[in-house]
Amino acid sequence: MQDHRSVRPWRMIDRRLSRKIRVGSVEVGGDAPISVQSMTNTLTSDANATIGQIRELEEAGADIVRVSCPDEDSTAAFKTIARAAKVPLVADIHFHYKRGIEAAKAGAACLRINPGNIGSKSRVAEVVQAARDYGCSMRIGVNAGSLEPYLLEKYGEPCPEAMVESALFHADILRDLDFHEFKISVKASDPFLTVAAYQQLAEAIDCPLHLGVTEAGPTRSGTVKSSIGLGSMLWAGIGDTIRVSLAADPVEEIKVGFDILKSLGLRHRGVNIIACPSCARQGFNVIETVGRLEERLAHISTPLSLSIIGCVVNGPGEALMTDVGFTGGGAGKGTGMVYLAGKVDHKLGGQDMVEHIAELVEARAAVIEAERAAEPTPVSALATETALAHVVAA
Repeated sequence: MQDHRSVRPWRMIDRRLSRKIRVGSVEVGGDAPISVQSMTNTLTSDANATIGQIRELEEAGADIVRVSCPDEDSTAAFKTIARAAKVPLVADIHFHYKRGIEAAKAGAACLRINPGNIGSKSRVAEVVQAARDYGCSMRIGVNAGSLEPYLLEKYGEPCPEAMVESALFHADILRDLDFHEFKISVKASDPFLTVAAYQQLAEAIDCPLHLGVTEAGPTRSGTVKSSIGLGSMLWAGIGDTIRVSLAADPVEEIKVGFDILKSLGLRHRGVNIIACPSCARQGFNVIETVGRLEERLAHISTPLSLSIIGCVVNGPGEALMTDVGFTGGGAGKGTGMVYLAGKVDHKLGGQDMVEHIAELVEARAAVIEAERAAEPTPVSALATETALAHVVAA
């Protein structure tokens, strides 16, 4: 389907211009897509468990995965973990600078250090040298909960000015050491504090920014808080890579991260399901149908859209702008109309409705992937019609 932002300028987001760095094979900043991250919560010293969780995150679409390295056993296991990972790994370093040096040697693509607890300038310099020697980038990770004591004394409490001052102080250390492959985060659990800090930081420096509302909470409330905080910054063009911090399965963080980007038109992965909340007009059980379709289509990474609307009030209009649409309101309960590429195609009802719609979506995804593979010679409209017709006839 046509990207409607091209004809609706009010949907355009002008991203802040930042310089580009690399986290292993992933570009961050500049014109690179906004990358989505999560973090393992297994014991890093248990390499098999950690690799298993990284696999789940990779399948969910994670671009980058962070792994905590709190002790020597963790950095010893990190070498095995890094070899097995298909995505770049960020080693999360706190308190002991030597863990950063060990992680760099073990294959980390990026080192995350917290200025409030990593130690003196000389220790930071040693970590920087290891990053340079082993081709790592770095992240200066400022957290409102662990600011330097002198900043808390100066400002009285965590505030945007204190967080930005901490970030810029440590950025100056890296730049004085002629190291420029770094990004910065200034996270807080309060979205107001988080957004204000990032707004100030975005104006003060040109490096890529890693966004997050830290310690956002459990799945539902944490998703809401993160969506408000990250969404407002991304809408303003701020942010080059994101992590949604949830007290939940890390895979949920990846799902929410992509959903936030998808809702803003900044990145597309998987099926974007447009569905009504349902009411007495519904011609079928919308909530149950959408739930089953969401689970059934979770394996699709191809960006495409599906509308599931309970009645003809808004259904046909939504279907005009989606790859596949289904609208209730036909003769008899459970019967509706299927739309393909915005056009009425055929009626549908019965027990196999979910599976039929899923097959239509899979067929459309296959066509899109074929078009990508064949570029610059796209698959013809006839091929599209043939593939979809095969499913309709089945």
